[in-house]
Amino acid sequence: MIIDSHTHAWEKYEHPMFDYESRGRIEQLLFHMDRNGVDKAVLVCARVYENDRNNDYVYECVQQYPNRIVQFADVDCSWSNTYHVPGAAKRLEDATKRFGLKGYTHYLKDDYDWFESPEGSAFFEKTAELRLIASLALGTGWQPALRKLAARFPSIPFLCHHMANATPREAPPYPNMNEVLKSAELPNIHIKLSGFHYQGHTAWDFPYSDTHWVVRKLYEHYGPERLCWGSDYPEVRNKMTYTQTLEVVRTHLPFVPETHKKLILGENMERLLVAAG
Repeated sequence: MIIDSHTHAWEKYEHPMFDYESRGRIEQLLFHMDRNGVDKAVLVCARVYENDRNNDYVYECVQQYPNRIVQFADVDCSWSNTYHVPGAAKRLEDATKRFGLKGYTHYLKDDYDWFESPEGSAFFEKTAELRLIASLALGTGWQPALRKLAARFPSIPFLCHHMANATPREAPPYPNMNEVLKSAELPNIHIKLSGFHYQGHTAWDFPYSDTHWVVRKLYEHYGPERLCWGSDYPEVRNKMTYTQTLEVVRTHLPFVPETHKKLILGENMERLLVAAG
């Protein structure tokens, strides 16, 4: 079982490329999944690039391909006019009922006190009540607050995007990466092994060898059971192919045993999805 923990699909894809009308659509993703033996994908909704109805579009995709696609709806992400305004818990509940969610995505700015605010607390109380996975895009500055939040809500799986922004581009002694590693003390914080093109020194330099020592640190601290492979398709396609997003983990991390790669490439995400919702 191979599950891609981090993909997107859009009706319109506004990057400057010849196939902008089709690049972001679900059929493109499924084509690459089929060619690479990927069984299922989590679609991280993002109402960007004039795709205000992305939650609805992805829900329609789930109805069409229910055994291949899992929707994580965009709930009050940083680009939204509802970002951290009153009523977040109710909007989360409404989205969960409307789309039948197992998880949601929430992109954050730098208002680090929101997790402990009355609105933030209510939002994550609702997350726990509904047994949802919280897929978070957050800078390393959020890690202390995330640790407190994870301790308050031990039943919520928190899934950090793109290696939680741990990067070899940081200067020694790597204070930001150390914050990410410290968060491994909380057993309900998980990391997506995605976004190699964001974290490496050169965005197109496959297999991103300069990041591998960072991945090893994440592997050593979080263990194989809390890492989930993700492609970041179609955003990644300007830097590497879908196949390369898979092989950077499957082929180019020799310090990870094959049994552990099976966990990272799908079994971990499957376990989280089965327990959710």
